[in-house]
Amino acid sequence: MTTVLLILPTGTYRAPAYLAAARALGLDVVTGSERAQALASRMAEHFVLLPLHDPEATADAIVAYAEGTHLDAIVAVDDTGAIGAAAAAERLRLVHSPPAAVRTTRDKIAMRRAFAAAGLPQPAFEVAFDDDEVAAATARIGPPVVVKPPSLAGSRGVIRADDVAGALEAASFVRRILADAGEPAGSPLLVEEFVPGAEVAVEGLLRQGELSVIAVFDKPEPLDGPYFEETIYVAPSSLPPELLGKITAVTDEALRAIGLTDGPIHAELRVPGVRVPTEDALGPAVRLLEVAARTIGGHCSRALELRGGGSLEQLVLATALGVPGPEPVLARAAGVLMVPIPRSGFLAEVSGIEAASKVPHVTGVEITVPRGRFVKALPEGERYLGFVFATAGTAREVETALRRARQLLVVDVAEGQAPAATVT
Repeated sequence: MTTVLLILPTGTYRAPAYLAAARALGLDVVTGSERAQALASRMAEHFVLLPLHDPEATADAIVAYAEGTHLDAIVAVDDTGAIGAAAAAERLRLVHSPPAAVRTTRDKIAMRRAFAAAGLPQPAFEVAFDDDEVAAATARIGPPVVVKPPSLAGSRGVIRADDVAGALEAASFVRRILADAGEPAGSPLLVEEFVPGAEVAVEGLLRQGELSVIAVFDKPEPLDGPYFEETIYVAPSSLPPELLGKITAVTDEALRAIGLTDGPIHAELRVPGVRVPTEDALGPAVRLLEVAARTIGGHCSRALELRGGGSLEQLVLATALGVPGPEPVLARAAGVLMVPIPRSGFLAEVSGIEAASKVPHVTGVEITVPRGRFVKALPEGERYLGFVFATAGTAREVETALRRARQLLVVDVAEGQAPAATVT
């Protein structure tokens, strides 16, 4: 029987979708995680304990496990574990992207430098180790700028500053967020040009270096800061074909610059000068924000139905195994609302769920944070309260449904301080 190792960090949203995809493909599944108790039902010979904080040790543990159990593929379901998965796959001669390339996607400084070496369009940037360097970089780039940590994901710690004083304040805030995340003291920061315009996300899949674009998502709500909370994703994009061609071409060049060759990719780009996508919007060259060696985050993939009825996770697993999978094309327009956290505190209630579920074209509403849990708003937080999914004949219908659902959801967060050792 074909066997796949799924690396499932205990905090991931992605486990149910990947386990369901493996069942649909008739695969034998081995799960790997940093905590055995989180996957007690899948332990024994179908579980491997992995030190996910250490990619090389993770690879060693997988290779040692494979001495007694044949593995046909290794798939990390999100960023955590991706480097270790690639390193183990390389040693076991399984389908993989080069570990060095995957490592680059986890380090925004290394990624920026790779894009710069390839001459790709991206925001102007500088690396800053202290306040003097933050101030100098802000002055040279010219405010507004974006101050961000190189190692965090999901807009965590990403802050816009409109002058030098604001950049210094943002840098201090980012350092506190890094300390809370357990990152080393003295970690460098990125100071980047703020690029006004529409933002899009590219969902794709690589097979032996060839990119198949599954969807380009519009993000119809402005992302202008000071924090960059993503809310609505809608596909297919309403940008004109010429601009979509630019986006695809630049994404492909970025993947080659990093060295990724196989597996899912998720890219973020800005279109300078385009505020609202229109049929006659040509715009200048797009700007690369970042690329990740994974699928779209959270539960967002639930909104995506591929032509023929397959799921994105089935496609990822089939690609890792080198076998045919679902066609990498959306069956119809789809979108997701990531329910934001309005402020930090204790989640008292989310009401309006039933009403939001009845909005035409909404296919599901899922609140993933239990009542009473302490939640953190951006830029400190790293998760959303939940997700609303919608599909329809057109992207406009999807967007309308998601906006209506958001109006119906009422989030009540009670003020309070985080207890010690809170996991968000």
